[in-house]
Amino acid sequence: MTTETGAGQWGTALSMACSYFGLDCKVFMVKVSYEQKPFRREVMRTYGASVTPSPSMTTEVGRKILAEHPGTTGSLGCAISEAVEVAVNNPGYRYVLGSVLNQVLLHQSVIGLETKAALDKYGIKPDIIIGCAGGGSNLGGLISPFMGQKLRGEADYRIIAVEPASCPSFTRGVYAYDFCDTGMVCPLAKMYTLGSDFIPAPNHAGGLRYHGMSPVLSQLYDDGYMEAVSVPQTSVFEAAEEFARVEGILPAPESSHAIRVAIDEALKCKQTGEEKNIVFGLTGTGYFDMLAYEKFHDGKMDDYIPTDEELASFRARLPKVN
Repeated sequence: MTTETGAGQWGTALSMACSYFGLDCKVFMVKVSYEQKPFRREVMRTYGASVTPSPSMTTEVGRKILAEHPGTTGSLGCAISEAVEVAVNNPGYRYVLGSVLNQVLLHQSVIGLETKAALDKYGIKPDIIIGCAGGGSNLGGLISPFMGQKLRGEADYRIIAVEPASCPSFTRGVYAYDFCDTGMVCPLAKMYTLGSDFIPAPNHAGGLRYHGMSPVLSQLYDDGYMEAVSVPQTSVFEAAEEFARVEGILPAPESSHAIRVAIDEALKCKQTGEEKNIVFGLTGTGYFDMLAYEKFHDGKMDDYIPTDEELASFRARLPKVN
């Protein structure tokens, strides 16, 4: 099997499964995450997976991307292209997708179903539901049963997607048909996108560095059923540190985007005197992200945010669909 992975959680899960069933596993890990998360990489290798930093010189599409973007730190879009090429050209291999598409959100809905069951057990109705958003699988899974109620008119919730300011697909992207991968080997999907050849700055939330967004979530956002905000990574790590000191759990950078906005919403309630039940998704721990925490504590972390001109140049290259 082949897969792409950003932060490495999906690749770790697949490598464990392949190890159990005695299957070969090839992982294309976004280059910046490969470098920033060496321990995550080694976990995958421990379970028998081969892990290649993407884009690489091992595939035709990887070589093409490197020729067009010399020295690039990669993106999920690049890794998808390479993993698909290897799967197509090696008999017996299958590409396993971990985000974005409908079937993945369906599988992830167990997150939201368990969350709702727990809330119902204690008679708690959330007012605000917050999740980090990269490709959309975690957020889509978390909100699925609540969104179903909202669409059927059975209940109302304020739902907030949180994305990195360095990769703002919802908040600064366009709703259009685009390729799901940088190498343009996958089918087109209608989604909020920054452009398939957009390569985000090397922030530390590897699992959120994707140019587009789930077609299902894109439709819900475009129809006004949910909101989206983008946050810079230094403020994300400030929230992560505060959460760790209060709760005793070191959160992953991806999860910490949701924590940032959950704290912000709680502070608003404190100012207005309102009482609200705020639910957010804690999608992972940060023990493989200590290099990121080190940069934050040493004051070496920056907040790169793309300019309007940069984003316009990528939008201009979107496929023309009548």
